Amino acid sequence: MNLQQLHNVLTLADRLNFTRAAEELNIVQPALSRQIKQLEEEIGATLFYRDKRNVQLTRAGQYFVKEAHKLVVQVERMSKQAAAIHNGQVGEIRIGFTHSIMQTILPKILKTINEELSGLKTILKEMNNHDQYWALQNSELDIGFATNPLVPSTLNKKVFHIDNFVVLLPKNHPVDESTFKDFSIFSEENFIFPTREDGPNYVQIIESICTDAGFRPKIIHETDSASTSFRLVESGIGISLEPISSLRDHKFPIKSIELSDIPQKAELTMMWDQEREQEYPSLFELLKNWRVENQ
Repeated sequence: MNLQQLHNVLTLADRLNFTRAAEELNIVQPALSRQIKQLEEEIGATLFYRDKRNVQLTRAGQYFVKEAHKLVVQVERMSKQAAAIHNGQVGEIRIGFTHSIMQTILPKILKTINEELSGLKTILKEMNNHDQYWALQNSELDIGFATNPLVPSTLNKKVFHIDNFVVLLPKNHPVDESTFKDFSIFSEENFIFPTREDGPNYVQIIESICTDAGFRPKIIHETDSASTSFRLVESGIGISLEPISSLRDHKFPIKSIELSDIPQKAELTMMWDQEREQEYPSLFELLKNWRVENQ
């Protein structure tokens, strides 16, 4: 017994006419009659009562058709599920991210994944750049999202979004957007920076904002947490540089000045290992085709 024989029985049971059933199955009527007869002999039961005018299901046929329908549906479901697994449309995907990524593109990316690949479960881990490199190279992450990462040559990358930087100031700081002319005005300030080991390329970029303005920043505190940086700025300990997206939905009593005229930008970047792309082709096709209009 094979799946085609079951389809033949189900089609004939639906049409109760050999000629019409054969046409639907795209075979000739004598071939269908022969195949039904062979199946009946194989299982040792008559499934259809037929004479020159009528075709009817026997009691055995009614039972067989009911169970055959369940089996065909199950096989079709199994086939679709196996194909989905093969194409990476089901399973678990582990995603690392930094704070600014969650404030910009990641929620929309996750929503699209959920809509397009509903069988794929996402596991999220907030991690700094350095930890993401290690986790990706050691198969503990499938995808990483970081700001201005120094991506190892063993990983692939795609820039998803480009942000302006902002300087964060205490609420009572004398400089505001109306008095700000260039960044050199902050040459005597204390700065709060990310830790260099967590993202050396990112730190180098924000450090260059200061050196381009003619001074080296006086760094008095380092943290890899944007919310900690906000709190320290609020307390008047120092000022900070962050991607503008980090400010989304924040509730800290601080003020910011957008640095739209400087060449340094915050590049929100996706990183992945080529092997993961082979395991989840549908997911990576979706992500690699992501466009600005999706954001």
